Amino acid sequence: MKKTLITLALESSCDETSVAVLKNGREVLSNIVSSQIDLHKRFGGVVPEVASRKHVENISYVIDEALEKANLNFEDIDIIGVTYGPGLVGALLVGLSTAKALAYSLKKPIIGVNHIEGHIYANFIEYKDLEPPFICLIVSGGHTHLVYMKDYGIYEVLGKTRDDAAGEAFDKVARAIGMGYPGGPLIDELSKIGDKEAIDFPRTYLENGSLDFSFSGLKSSVLNYLNNSKMKGIPISKEDVAASFQQAVIDVLVDKTMTAAQKYEVDTIVIAGGVAANSGLREEFRRRANKNQFKLMVPPLSLCTDNAAMIGCAAYYDYINGYTADMYLNAIPNLKLGEKYVKVANVK
Repeated sequence: MKKTLITLALESSCDETSVAVLKNGREVLSNIVSSQIDLHKRFGGVVPEVASRKHVENISYVIDEALEKANLNFEDIDIIGVTYGPGLVGALLVGLSTAKALAYSLKKPIIGVNHIEGHIYANFIEYKDLEPPFICLIVSGGHTHLVYMKDYGIYEVLGKTRDDAAGEAFDKVARAIGMGYPGGPLIDELSKIGDKEAIDFPRTYLENGSLDFSFSGLKSSVLNYLNNSKMKGIPISKEDVAASFQQAVIDVLVDKTMTAAQKYEVDTIVIAGGVAANSGLREEFRRRANKNQFKLMVPPLSLCTDNAAMIGCAAYYDYINGYTADMYLNAIPNLKLGEKYVKVANVK
């Protein structure tokens, strides 16, 4: 195997068109992200058809920009990584079609990457000495997973959301109190001037010993509080609602992650995903990690949200471990963590 492997990675699972170039998996030569947030704000959320069309418009330009910034061309690429799930099926297909066309024309291997897995690998980019095993909390708009990573590509899912993902709950509560989209950053900012103890919103821990999550009850509690206050003519402090809601989410996320780390006797905790950018969550994790003597690793904000660098890192480790896909690789919108694409054999 070559001493230096250059990966071209594509990510288009939702509303970011991203392309990255990496050297040996962990060195990012370029990581270009074209965001559609401003486009979807007017709708109060991501519109799948609009997202897909925008990916088609953007992806060629983003590829060119990523190669130019890396000071490389197509002939320098060794492998191509691409997200094939989970995500919006139309959006995924844009990245997949492009990646397969490049792999076919350049005669390069293609590696399909699980988007959730990619979020974990964002930490390998930031922390060059990070190695499994560790406990990882992946928390984003569409996913909330608590994972024991035994080795590269080998996971045990310890818990996941049974209803709303944490980021989804943030968006819904933000909408309920009259804020815009995306709700997570707006609530985080508003919480800084609110009282997190003003309203006693519930913390849902489910049955004894469970590491699963549930945020629909908390969301309903916030909605009930708002409706009851309006009916009774009680003034509503958006700042206090935001701070109290956010703290309820944080308490559950941190408590369950700490429980998992102690149970599996690891010394390292990793957090990943868009909600990992939340300043309150990061602060509470640092406090609890120090108290319990865990090493905490959190990616920079640029690697928390969807990006192709994390996909390229995951693709590199899959490749060196002998995993590649083929031209039959297809989008799987409900792909589960740990599932791998199996090549289609003897197809005529």
